[in-house]
This record gives sequence, C-alpha cells and structure tokens, in this order.
Amino acid sequence: MTTENILTTAEISAIREIYRHFPQKSAACIEGLKIIQRQRRWVSDEAIRGLAEILEMSPAAIDSVATYYSLIFRRPVGRNVILLCNSVSCWIMGCDQIAACVKKQLAVDYGETTTDDRYTLLTIPCLGTCDHAPAMIINEDLHRDLTAENIGPILQQYQ
Repeated sequence: MTTENILTTAEISAIREIYRHFPQKSAACIEGLKIIQRQRRWVSDEAIRGLAEILEMSPAAIDSVATYYSLIFRRPVGRNVILLCNSVSCWIMGCDQIAACVKKQLAVDYGETTTDDRYTLLTIPCLGTCDHAPAMIINEDLHRDLTAENIGPILQQYQ
C-alpha cells in the first residue's frame, strides 16, 4: 500500500509543506500527526505508516511520539473532545463534582464516547488556569470556574 492510498492528497500536501520549514523531515513529526488528526479526529496505524513513509522514519518512531503526547489520539474520539482538568487545584475546587455532572449528563465515563459520537470525555493533568479552577477544554475552547449549573449550557454549545 502506498502513501497515496493511506493519506489524502490534502494531508500529503500539508505535511510536505510543513517539513520544508524544518532542517530535517523527522522534525515535522508532531505537526504531521496534528495534520492527520485535524482531518480524521484520530491517528490510525495506517496513517502512522503513511506519515513514516513521507518523513522517512520508521512507523515505530512515529508511534512512540504519538503515544507520548496525550493530545494525539490513537483511537477514535467524538466530534468534541472534553479534557477535564484533574490537577490538585481543580480537585480542591471540586472537579470531582464537575466530573460527576458531566458523566451524568453525557452518560459516559472517562475514556468513553457518547453513543451519538458527539463527545469523548478525557482527563488532563493540568490546564494552567489554577486561579479559575475547576476547568476543562472542549476542542480548543477553555472553560473555567466550572459549576454544576454551567455545565449543561456549556455542553449545549457543541454539536
């Protein structure tokens, strides 16, 4: 199977454009993974092999990068990924209650995706917004000062 059968023409073009900005093709590994994930929501084994071919790396080397970074998803996720902070500050400020509220409203646990493929719920160790804990990110949107009352309206913003 060739790269053209694994990755789309748009993905291949974007990856080639990115690696031109680096001294070595392999330095574009993370950016290449992000390009694939933006198109597919996650990075499959086949996509790893396609990226490896373009960047002249081994699939194992790319997989080790992909599995190291928690924001590269190696299995399918929903259209909206919720990253709920569980740092000490968020925990002290009630992230357990927020998590229970989110889990109840979505009928999922951590690591699960809703049956309509709308949300995937994950944890993240720190969002760096401790002065506004508890906090979560949905896709690229930061939500701070979470309460049981504002979870429902926040979730409704995402289709």
